Amino acid sequence: MLVRCIAEFIGTAIMVALGNGSVANVELKGTKGFHGGWILIGFGYGIGVMVPAMMFGPISGGQINPAMTLGLALNGQFPWQEVGPYIIAQFLGAIFGQLMIVAAYKPYYNKTENVESILGTFSTIDAENSRLNGFINEFIGTFILVFGAVALTSDHVDPRADFIGLGFLVMCLVISFGGPTGPALNPARDLGPRILHALLPLNPKGSSQWKYSWVPVVAPILGAVCAVKLYGLFF
Repeated sequence: MLVRCIAEFIGTAIMVALGNGSVANVELKGTKGFHGGWILIGFGYGIGVMVPAMMFGPISGGQINPAMTLGLALNGQFPWQEVGPYIIAQFLGAIFGQLMIVAAYKPYYNKTENVESILGTFSTIDAENSRLNGFINEFIGTFILVFGAVALTSDHVDPRADFIGLGFLVMCLVISFGGPTGPALNPARDLGPRILHALLPLNPKGSSQWKYSWVPVVAPILGAVCAVKLYGLFF
């Protein structure tokens, strides 16, 4: 269990560091990738999920997402006694991954005046400031992600090859469904860095937007639960 939790911690940290690192490269003033476009972020998050999943899939399942963990557990496919340790490891990993980004990009945070761009390197917001739109977006995106992940890995033949497909799926989801919210698709990836944003003495900083913070937690969990249930029902 300890080894698997360490794998989930490191895997989630790498995912957040690579994914939110690509956002920081595009959004923070003065970086080499400043205004580089959404495609860079799609690549960053797609590969950011694929690499740790390939690294740690054979060890911990490479879940690196509380929505996936809870979706499997609520459908009887993951032991409940392991849910708590996995989720704690995932949240701590997300915070550590974000700390690496802040350390690497600190001079560029200092140059950036747009507080929403700064928050976007930590967490997600809805472009229309609509919790309903954000909820719909996160639910659909996570449903497709988890349904795809369960389908891709169901044959148990070559998990590393399956995770390559998962990386491309995440990349496409970020490109296709990233316009409204980001998207998060993962409670740890959003809430962990949002807590860090609230605590760090960034200048300028702006709001951590706590009124929206429940959306990228609740919607991905519900999307994941429905995806696992639907896949099990038909396949």
